[in-house]
Amino acid sequence: MTPDELARASADAMWSADTASRGLGMELVDVSPGRATVAMTLSDAMLNGHEIAHGGYIFTLADSAFAFACNSYGERTVAVHCSISFIKPAARGDRLIATAREVSRVGRSGIYDVSVTVNGTVIAEFRGHSRTIGGSIV
Repeated sequence: MTPDELARASADAMWSADTASRGLGMELVDVSPGRATVAMTLSDAMLNGHEIAHGGYIFTLADSAFAFACNSYGERTVAVHCSISFIKPAARGDRLIATAREVSRVGRSGIYDVSVTVNGTVIAEFRGHSRTIGGSIV
């Protein structure tokens, strides 16, 4: 299996069991080794009391992109630490795009950055630290 085929097979296996991401209407747009793009459109249920995107949903989208990126090598990998900075608000009906890219992967540890955008404008930046826990996805 090529690295791209392994990334896709890993993503397909994870996606089939990922009821959280699918339940929020996320779409796995693209995956390759150390990278992933996931999209989601903001519904009324995802708005806070200011009628803008609740930060938890933005975080969840970024976390899902991070998960697909760090699991793209076929090894079971989980988050050990994540942080997010919110830059601009998002509104009802906006299509959020979370693009994850690998920054570092050494031994069992990895660092991934995820940019969340709306119409090409960055609204949040997320950094995730991962740990490989053993076992294969496919």
